[in-house]
Amino acid sequence: MAGKKYVYSFGGGNSEGSGAMKELLGGKGANLAEMASLGLPVPPGFTITTECCVDYFKNGSKLPAGVEKQVKTALAGVEKQMGMKFGDAKNPLLVSCRSGARSSMPGMMETVLNVGLSTKTIPGLIAKTGNERFVYDAYRRLIMMYSDVVMEKAEGIEPAEGKAIRKQLDAMMEELKEKKGYTSDTDLTVEDLKLLCDKFKKQIKTTLKREFPDDAMEQLWGGIGAVLKSWNGKKAVSYRRIEGIPDDWGTAVNVQSMVFGNMGDTSATGVAFTRDPATGDNKFYGEWLINAQGEDVVAGTRTPNPLNQDTCNEQNKHLKSMEELYPELYRQLFGIRNTLEQHYHDMLDIEFTIQEGKLYMLQCRVGKRTGTAALNMAMDMLKEKLIDEKTAVMRVSPAQLDELLHPILDPKAEKSAQLIARGLPAGPGGAVGRIVFNSEEAVKAAAKGEAVVMVREETNPEDVEGMRAATGILTARGGMTSHAALVCRGWGKCCIVGAGCLEINEAAGTMKVDGKVYRAGEIISLNGTRGYVYAGAVATMDSSENPKLQHFMKLVDKYRRLGVRANADNPEDAKIARNFGAEGIGLFRTEHMFYGKNSEKPLFALRKMILSATPEERQKAVKELFHFVKKDIKGTLTAMQGLPVTFRLLDPPLHEFVPSAREARQELAKALGIKLIDIARRAEGLHETNPMMGHRGVRLGITYPEISEMQMRAILEAAAELNRDGHTCKPEIMIPVTCDASEIKFQKEILARVAAEVAKKFKVPAVEYKVGTMIEIPRAALLADQMAVEADFFSFGTNDLTQMTFGFSRDDIGAFLGDYLDKKLLAADPFQTIDQAGVGKLIDIAVKGGRSVKPKLKVGICGEQGGEAKSVEFCHKEGLDYVSCSPYRVPIARLAAAQAAIRCGK
Repeated sequence: MAGKKYVYSFGGGNSEGSGAMKELLGGKGANLAEMASLGLPVPPGFTITTECCVDYFKNGSKLPAGVEKQVKTALAGVEKQMGMKFGDAKNPLLVSCRSGARSSMPGMMETVLNVGLSTKTIPGLIAKTGNERFVYDAYRRLIMMYSDVVMEKAEGIEPAEGKAIRKQLDAMMEELKEKKGYTSDTDLTVEDLKLLCDKFKKQIKTTLKREFPDDAMEQLWGGIGAVLKSWNGKKAVSYRRIEGIPDDWGTAVNVQSMVFGNMGDTSATGVAFTRDPATGDNKFYGEWLINAQGEDVVAGTRTPNPLNQDTCNEQNKHLKSMEELYPELYRQLFGIRNTLEQHYHDMLDIEFTIQEGKLYMLQCRVGKRTGTAALNMAMDMLKEKLIDEKTAVMRVSPAQLDELLHPILDPKAEKSAQLIARGLPAGPGGAVGRIVFNSEEAVKAAAKGEAVVMVREETNPEDVEGMRAATGILTARGGMTSHAALVCRGWGKCCIVGAGCLEINEAAGTMKVDGKVYRAGEIISLNGTRGYVYAGAVATMDSSENPKLQHFMKLVDKYRRLGVRANADNPEDAKIARNFGAEGIGLFRTEHMFYGKNSEKPLFALRKMILSATPEERQKAVKELFHFVKKDIKGTLTAMQGLPVTFRLLDPPLHEFVPSAREARQELAKALGIKLIDIARRAEGLHETNPMMGHRGVRLGITYPEISEMQMRAILEAAAELNRDGHTCKPEIMIPVTCDASEIKFQKEILARVAAEVAKKFKVPAVEYKVGTMIEIPRAALLADQMAVEADFFSFGTNDLTQMTFGFSRDDIGAFLGDYLDKKLLAADPFQTIDQAGVGKLIDIAVKGGRSVKPKLKVGICGEQGGEAKSVEFCHKEGLDYVSCSPYRVPIARLAAAQAAIRCGK
């Protein structure tokens, strides 16, 4: 362990690392190394690796052997390059400690600036800069950040609401500003800042029972430890859960020499994007603040200046742009923007600081973007020949494509809606919901299935759970690079920031606009694409397809191998599936015609069949039911226009369809000519202790062959009628819940007889069909070679296969799944993404077993995991022929299949 290299230096035109080392150096560290190697003005520093973070936690939250020595060696190198010494009384070097995981987690981990300022180094820095105010402003910032990040959060202290040390210090500063009549932090004088620093340190001692450290090296080790610990902080863990980022990646720590944007009016700090992250427009987009440090831009405490004319909006148009005030520096920054885009072939998020007229680059990373922006950038960069087709396909994530299919506010309804506020359009689409003012309420509402809009003065990383739960986010403060904007853009969440006309009182649960008060629970609507806020509920509509999306999906289909079908149970869903590009139906559940719209008559006929006491009663009911089943099947076959449709025979336990209401039972008794007590007795006879493993699926067809026969006849007659009328139909009949080849054989014998009868009726030589089975019981997977003898195709029912493999009830897993995920006993919900280690192994056995008998055996998947990206990639690697998912997830499955093919080298 002692021989492992944990520290990599960068700066001065040289780097020990590179942009290709994201896994080891994290995104920030790798890109700092890359920018330094490109000769860009990067302040020197060093990166402590993600491996150190992993080993730190393995070592009981202690730095592994060798790190201390490597840090001191790297720090000496920085001192040499800067001509300054860390902790020196006369010529002190100050540094920052920043996090940097391989995947961007904006605001979720910690940063400490101005590390190294102490009573020993302050006089030397004042003498060197001749700017006492700047030094004490930097010192008060260090005290505020360090006490919050290192002394409270890193120590696991969870203060009561409103009692966090940072809130206390913020309140003290606001109190002084109010007393003195100041409107901005920059109004604070040297004496004010000195007074605040002294008061801050006393408050820290009172609250945290520790002195603020006055030694530079103690501050540095505290900062490094706090960044490492922040990897397992509550907000970081929550964000990783939402984003699917593995816990074992760890974060790097970037220690970098400080450059200062708060040295006066010739200094500034800013954040920019090489293209507009909300729309994808090819415009340099950003914000900056004069006489400020980086935290000020994203915190939303001051309205940032626009970078250029393209960044002007209602909130900042009265402020001077960098292009106007510092044209030479702007041209230099614009040149760096072009260099970075040409080098990375992507949109970059960059951070910069201007210290007394000199530009420095502090960070670049691939920028978070909305789904709209991702699509537009991919297609524009393809047209610009900056990227190729495969890269364009990889540039839009399945989640971003899903976002493009989300609703927007109906423009017609918007025209008559009451506009109450305007803000910055930070996240796309429309959101309608009732107002909540905190994260906890948003999470509670989401658990009940309620749509809410979370309204805040400004968000902070602690709000991440509520932000995820809310339908939309609205803040009074903050710009396009604020925390809310960055996070919501990454999620494709509807978001409006900087609506300065709002007066928000979170404690009272009110939002005041132009004298009118809106309270928690009232409904508002957001247009996140335009930045408009409306009173009440505005109607929504699907976002219409645009030519770029159509072109993109053609590229997607060009590069995928895996077929994509839909799970659809009626003609309406079938049409939707076709419109979304489905190549067939992989699962038509015959029982779904007994639920929902227009289901009353077929359900009544089904109930009569279920509660029949004699074969004669049942046969009569089956005959009545036949016409309803055939009608829906024929409508779906027509809607699919010759594409294959897989009809699953009746699957659920029969007791699910028995009515419990007295009125419904009386109606059934009358129809069957029996007493109400007889209905109760027959219903009781259907009761099962464990129905999911009981009398369902193929077992119904074995006990009651007439039920199977009725469905088979309905399918084949519908197909024969359509074929006679000039259509082409490809019905596939799927037998569910099988565990032995003999079950398939039994049902096939019925099917062969029915097919012969239908062919005779329609005077055709034969009716074409395929017959297969669902593999959803582990025994069926293990005996797949035997099952394949009787089957033309397999379709994995991964919902039941997961249930049977884990022994988890999918209906009851909610009671304990959270504990399994929190305690890291499971990496993910196995009903959301295929458990590749267990369920995946059964799928692999079944595919190999089936194709050992029939090499061209068609194999698909029809569980809902068929629309989940990681599961689709697994199916691609296993050599499946298709995946099937809900109609609205078809485009996502198409994209995931193409990306899997590209990753695997199709």
